[in-house]
Amino acid sequence: MEFVAQGPALNSAHIQELARLTGAAATHTAGPNAVRFTDVTSLDSASAHCRENHLDGTRLEAPLRPSDFRWVCMDMDSTLITIECIDEIADLVGVKPQVAAITEAAMRGELDFPSALRRRVALLEGLEESRLQQVYDERLRLSPGAETLLAAARQAGWKTLLVSGGFTFFTERLRARLGLDVTLANVLETRDGRLTGRVLGDIVDADAKARRVREVCEASGCDTRQTIVMGDGANDLKMMALAGLSVAFRAKPVVQQQARVALNHVGLDGILALFHPRPGTS
Repeated sequence: MEFVAQGPALNSAHIQELARLTGAAATHTAGPNAVRFTDVTSLDSASAHCRENHLDGTRLEAPLRPSDFRWVCMDMDSTLITIECIDEIADLVGVKPQVAAITEAAMRGELDFPSALRRRVALLEGLEESRLQQVYDERLRLSPGAETLLAAARQAGWKTLLVSGGFTFFTERLRARLGLDVTLANVLETRDGRLTGRVLGDIVDADAKARRVREVCEASGCDTRQTIVMGDGANDLKMMALAGLSVAFRAKPVVQQQARVALNHVGLDGILALFHPRPGTS
């Protein structure tokens, strides 16, 4: 069994204490601000130490190998990117508090996602479609470590899926910018250059996300256990349940409780520290 500790706060004192708490036979550098403890005999105290000292600690029953995976599947809002796009669009209309409150409740699993999305989109009626580009240009930022993770994924031969309960306006731009293989998101209806307050077609909800993961795996001839799936909200849980490695990234408590890995203090590239060898390295 192995244990990986990582985070900006990791220092030599933490490493020494974690080696003692885990009873590790050896320690190895797993990446920037990341250490792997091998042949560990105890984990409870080590996990508590990480929580108390703002570190991410991950238990691994066996080493993860890059060759065991074929796909990286990602949620968009608050996962691949730092914002909730719909909240930022709402800010331009002056209804961000109302929309953000619905978003938070939906991500905690307290509201049905399709109806919550329709309620939020209805509040955007009349906004000029051109303002979406303003959100993309001025407010959308990639999460820390996103580009490092995606570069390593390409080198490892992993395909990438961006599947979002957000909007195609953003997923398609990210697809072109980042070289993503497949995307899925909702389509905002527009008329005469303005949002109508409606979404076209079926809502991309938790079931649609899981279905798309299954579809890309079937098309590429692999099992869903050969996927790394990351998300932050309740809408991601069904697709995360299919994964060989589920990652809760700065996620709601309900997601952290069910994911195999929870990353709260490192960027998305913290996923790479869990592998030996690191994806994208020879």
